[in-house]
Amino acid sequence: MSQEWLFESACELGRGIGQGEIDPLRLTEIYLEAIDGHEYRDRIYSAVTHDRALAEAKAASDRAVAGQRLGLLDGVPISWKDLFDSAGTKTEAGTAYLKGRVPTKDAVVLANATKAGLVCLGKTHMSELAFSGLGYNPITATPPNVNDPEGAPGGSSSGAATSVAFGLAACGIGSDTGGSVRIPSAWNDLVGFKPTHNALSLEGVVPLSETFDTVGPLCRSVEDAAYMTAAMSGKKAADLTAASVKGHRFMILNTIAMDDLSEEPAEGFQNAVEMIKAAGGIVTEGEVSEVADAMPIAACLFTVDAYAHWQDVIEKQPDLMFKEILDRFRSGAVFSGLDYVKGWKRLRELRAGYAAKTAGYDAVIMPSSPILPPNVERLASDHDYYVSENLRTLRNTRIGNLMGLTAMTLPTGVPSCGIMLCGAAGQDSRLLRVGAGVEAALAE
Repeated sequence: MSQEWLFESACELGRGIGQGEIDPLRLTEIYLEAIDGHEYRDRIYSAVTHDRALAEAKAASDRAVAGQRLGLLDGVPISWKDLFDSAGTKTEAGTAYLKGRVPTKDAVVLANATKAGLVCLGKTHMSELAFSGLGYNPITATPPNVNDPEGAPGGSSSGAATSVAFGLAACGIGSDTGGSVRIPSAWNDLVGFKPTHNALSLEGVVPLSETFDTVGPLCRSVEDAAYMTAAMSGKKAADLTAASVKGHRFMILNTIAMDDLSEEPAEGFQNAVEMIKAAGGIVTEGEVSEVADAMPIAACLFTVDAYAHWQDVIEKQPDLMFKEILDRFRSGAVFSGLDYVKGWKRLRELRAGYAAKTAGYDAVIMPSSPILPPNVERLASDHDYYVSENLRTLRNTRIGNLMGLTAMTLPTGVPSCGIMLCGAAGQDSRLLRVGAGVEAALAE
């Protein structure tokens, strides 16, 4: 029975602890044993924090015995992407530039999760400085894809996703700037949730583009996503009781998002749409021109933010960085301050237009990624393939970041193919409830 715990949801484990069926210390020991004995241990985890995990689990166990649990997730073991500062443990963000960096205090979201009783198993590998949706990282490590040993895991929260998919964490915490929670979640058949920008603290999080960076969970259920988000914020979890799609309105975004789909993502998405309809959801198709107008602006806004922060570090030793990532950072140098300011002015206008056109819908939906995970060996050797696949991978997820939305991906039942739901900015709890309804419809 105890080995089955490795593949239960975080909330299921939490309920087991609350019912006295699971001891948090034994649970953590089982996770640590599974991590240390796993063939992909060093490709998924950059650091395993045995001492911290066992100490936190022992405290959770004592609270459970005393009837003083801190909440549903008290005693549940999870992983953290290697850009969240953790006191006394290296935090290197997948890059040689930060090699040996050891913070003195936890990131705010990690500190909040610890206060909620969650157990930190360690840090997971990621794309270098979070600047790729593929998850291929020749500088540190490339985690495996759970469905395809030769396929990319998705990035940049690659290890966060695979730690859960391979049963080495109950939940992984990642970050999402252009799709970095949702892509690895989709490609590893998980739920991935991107809250609205700034809904969760970025203090103590190694930045990529601070105007787009968000923190989010990669997990097994929408319930997990709701409770993990609440734990990291210190707020109450969204109420998902009796969630359903019946009567809810969904728009299939035909603008860009449905173009040039590979066969499997198209199949997974269509199957999911039919199940939503069968459960009483109202699904229509729509065009939103603001999405197409925003796409060209992304090349300026994301890269200028990223290069402005990292230029001085990178250019002192550019050879330390994987060339494909280096080229992406340097592309931010071609834009002027005028380009950047005008870009943000235009994007704010487009966001307002998008909000007006989608206001009558409970969620805007699309395939999470238009493609399946690309071949890692070819990514390593074919420059044009790397560039094209990275851009294609992030095409749909980037819509949520550009439009300032909250978004999530759910598995469709077709391996490595997700359906993405986008909700209005600030409506995170509402989207979680809608997502729980969709999850229930897909399970029927």
